[in-house]
Amino acid sequence: MAVCGIVFISPFIWMISASFKLEEDVLSFPIDWIPNTWNAITNYSEVWFGEKPFLLYYWNSIKVTVLTTLTSVTVSSLAAYAFAKIKFKGRDIIFLIVLATYMIPSQSLLVPQFLFYSWVDLFDSHLGLILLNSFSVFGTFMLRQFFLGINNEIIESAKIDGAGHFRTFFHIALPLVRPAIATYAILRFIWTWNDYQTPLIFLRSESLYTLQLGIAQFADVHGSIYSLMMAASVSAIIPLLIVFMLGQKQVIDGIQLGGVKG
Repeated sequence: MAVCGIVFISPFIWMISASFKLEEDVLSFPIDWIPNTWNAITNYSEVWFGEKPFLLYYWNSIKVTVLTTLTSVTVSSLAAYAFAKIKFKGRDIIFLIVLATYMIPSQSLLVPQFLFYSWVDLFDSHLGLILLNSFSVFGTFMLRQFFLGINNEIIESAKIDGAGHFRTFFHIALPLVRPAIATYAILRFIWTWNDYQTPLIFLRSESLYTLQLGIAQFADVHGSIYSLMMAASVSAIIPLLIVFMLGQKQVIDGIQLGGVKG
């Protein structure tokens, strides 16, 4: 496993090493994992403060990703709790219909979404990107499975004590599935941060570009300069590493919770 880990992580280490090198040293062979001449300040300065507004792209991605994650987690967890613990007419049929939409390829929805967002004046806006990913069938299905693992006696006890659905959800059910919420939040953050297709189609103003579009613009100017491209790539993955390291314990707890649920 250690050998496999080294093989998988070696491209990442090479990327970091290349971002610190002079351009003529990037493709040298054998590989100098530790640069002979350090050029990190020049490379990263060009990325962050050069011709393309990398700082703006970064801020746009953080704003869209954080708001999308918060909205999606809220909507999916509420829907999951309703499908798992609230009895209402047609609940199972509605859930099957929702689940069936997961089989529809997302590419087939792009034209209707494009037309609709143009009609409601949400095209070329961050609000449109956030709303597009506010509901997730996967998130609803995943969280519903965890809510189903909560004993109904706990929910019934809350009802007897006079708690309504929202109070039961926020004060009892939600804390019990917190690892699952954290796991989905991390997945949603990663998916949104790495999303290239949606911003490409629904954004036109460069001032609204997210980081993925910004890197594509950066590549048009500096694509042949590998040291700068590696510096841009390292900068792009820093938030993902931070989010995963902060939420790693919750992810492990979520796996354990799912494993012992039965």
